[in-house]
Formats: sequence, structure tokens, C-alpha cells
Amino acid sequence: MEDVGIFDALRRRNRPGQLRGASKQDTAHLLEWAGQRRGVEAFLEPRTTVTQTTVVLIAHDGEWTRRRVADEDAAYDFGRKNGIPVYEVTKVGYPQRMRDYTARQKRGEV
Repeated sequence: MEDVGIFDALRRRNRPGQLRGASKQDTAHLLEWAGQRRGVEAFLEPRTTVTQTTVVLIAHDGEWTRRRVADEDAAYDFGRKNGIPVYEVTKVGYPQRMRDYTARQKRGEV
């Protein structure tokens, strides 16, 4: 019989090094989101110890969404196929319009 402690279920779910990868749903969301907005740019976020490689799409008004991508090449392919410029966030940072949009959201103005 296996000993089952109160935190055993949590330990089994949170295994280090097992990140959820990008899915078709992630790509579909990015494509649909970009198609419904104008002035969309993509900002590539590198993989870290806690998250996979991600892309943040930011519209002209600062509205944004984030989803996982398979890797950097997948992000650049997505941008090229859809006419969306891709920037590395570690080199250029996030645009001010994104920070302004997030601040407006927090104030309940969006």
C-alpha cells in the first residue's frame, strides 16, 4: 500500500523541468486574435526555467495577449506567414502602449 500524504498530489503535479509545450490551440488563438485587431506586433519572450518560449501580440492600442510557441523559429515563422513584425523583448523591451493599456485595465477604464 502506498503512503499518501496531504501534499503528495501537489508534488506529483509540479514536477520540475516539465513545462507545457505550445499547442495548436495556442497558435489558433494568436492567429484569430491578430486577425481581429490592427497594428499587431509580436514580442518574443525566451524560455525560462518556469515557462516555455512565448509570444506576446500587442495591438495598436496596447491590448495584448500571450501564448506559448514551440521555439523562436516558430515565432518568426508565425510572424512571417502573417505579416506581423517580431521583436525580441530582451533586446527592445515592451512598448509603452502595452503598459498604458494594462494601467487602464487596472483602473477599470478598458
